[in-house]
Amino acid sequence: MQELTREQQAKRYERIKLIVSISESVLSFLLLVLFLTTGYSAELRDWTHQLTENAYLRFLLFMAVAGFGLSLFTFPFEFYSGFILEHRYQLSNQTLWDWIKEKLKENLVGLAIGLPLALAFYFLLLNYPQSWWFWLSVVIFLFSVLLGRLAPQLIFPLFYKFEPLKDDELLKRMERLAKIGKFDLQGIFRFNMSKDTKKANAAFTGLGKSRRIIIGDTLLENFTHDEIEAVFAHEVGHFVHKHLYRLMAAGTLQTFVGFYLAHLIYWDLLTRMGFTGPADLAALPLIAIILTVYMLLVSPLSNALSRHYERQADLYALRRSSNPRAFASALLKLSEQNLSDKQPHPLVEFFFHSHPSIQKRVKMVEDFLQGKKIEQV
Repeated sequence: MQELTREQQAKRYERIKLIVSISESVLSFLLLVLFLTTGYSAELRDWTHQLTENAYLRFLLFMAVAGFGLSLFTFPFEFYSGFILEHRYQLSNQTLWDWIKEKLKENLVGLAIGLPLALAFYFLLLNYPQSWWFWLSVVIFLFSVLLGRLAPQLIFPLFYKFEPLKDDELLKRMERLAKIGKFDLQGIFRFNMSKDTKKANAAFTGLGKSRRIIIGDTLLENFTHDEIEAVFAHEVGHFVHKHLYRLMAAGTLQTFVGFYLAHLIYWDLLTRMGFTGPADLAALPLIAIILTVYMLLVSPLSNALSRHYERQADLYALRRSSNPRAFASALLKLSEQNLSDKQPHPLVEFFFHSHPSIQKRVKMVEDFLQGKKIEQV
């Protein structure tokens, strides 16, 4: 059998990842619907009432049992996509035990973050049934701001080791770009991304004094200084255009609208479906179902906004980096190293991709180098 080219492997890899992700989402949605409509949610509610009279303990028991049951069905998808497939395409550096430890750590961190939010949600539903959606949106906004400040210093180090970048030439280039962009650089850090994967990445993270640029060791070790500078210029572009704050604002608006619509639909369906009230545990899967449909409808809009911001950051990198041509080679290297499909189907890109395709991004670099007018973004 003829060996597949790297591009063919990328298309197959991305297609399998997409199929698995969609299958997991569809299964999760159907299980929620069945859980609600077959009476199992009511049986679980009745069981919690037999165990305790405390409303919050009932809620936690209900969520724990329902969540564990759902995870039993979705775990095979997660394991296949996150471990088996990554090894099949030689992208993972994790042993099975490493993967299990990381997943346990992720779940514990998720529990520590999610538990207070879940309790706040049920408290508001119990005590403010008409305005819970508004106050929960406020709580989530404040929590996201707090998380943005603390995550780079408290959460990320639980998963990776961060150390200040020590390459003097790179630091000079980055300091120049930061000065041009009036970017108050709190720090540039490398992290041991290679402990988990062969993929490469860099990101602009944090808010306020915790703001920093993080660069994976897999990128630093395989890219030239010109390419790394161009990638850094792209991240500075996000700061200059205030993309993080704009995305937070868009996300906050999306949260308020989503919870408000969920509130309206939830109240309309409660009595029709025979539930006793908004805090009826058996009815809670209905909120999850409504929000799942809402997210399905708005996610293409969120992705379109993200692609627009990525294009702005790309153009900034071309205008500010010392070697714009290196940005194209960096993009191609990233797609090769990360096994990304350079030219996904337009519908796949529209519905699922937060970045423009590599082909479109490289085309913009070529147009820029040829002096063609770049569409203002």
